[in-house]
Amino acid sequence: MTLKEKAVEFETRKFSFKTTSDRILASREVKALVLELNEEYKKEKDPELMDLMKRLTVVKQKIEKRLKGRP
Repeated sequence: MTLKEKAVEFETRKFSFKTTSDRILASREVKALVLELNEEYKKEKDPELMDLMKRLTVVKQKIEKRLKGRP
């Protein structure tokens, strides 16, 4: 499975994290994917990779918002 396929699979996965630990693991996973995609983007300068990173970052922000909770 290539890096792009992993990222798209994560993006299309249904997000129903029941526990805090599930959210933490998902946040770490998406962070690692974004960092790996960034390394690929530095080499290839593919705009498709940039779009994928942006979409994954939005997903990561939503997960982290749920982790922090309401003030």
